Amino acid sequence: MARSIVATADAPQAIGPYSQAITLDNLVFCSGQIPLTPAGTVVEGDITAQTRQVLGNLQALLAAAGSSLGQVLKTTVFLADMGEFAAMNAVYAEFFPADPPARSTVQVARLPRDVRVEIEAIATRS
Repeated sequence: MARSIVATADAPQAIGPYSQAITLDNLVFCSGQIPLTPAGTVVEGDITAQTRQVLGNLQALLAAAGSSLGQVLKTTVFLADMGEFAAMNAVYAEFFPADPPARSTVQVARLPRDVRVEIEAIATRS
């Protein structure tokens, strides 16, 4: 089994001792993405703006790994406030318009840099 680290300047750099993503054969494991720009600035604004940035970051990581959002098998969404579920879900549906992946969504007490959303993903790659 071939394990390799995925790193791209098109998504925020890791802010701790972890990799942006790891591939293992045809699987891609993306670390949780928060609404940081590739330059490391937190995207201010409501849950829709933050969710859009997070999913864009995942898209960039997956592309760097030879995958895409269409190949995502499972996501986990972490929300600071479950009251924002519907707004997050509307943006999420834009990125996964057909045959969406399996998903878990949980409310957490706090997220890094006090953002509103974090999403991690597992995907296949060609």
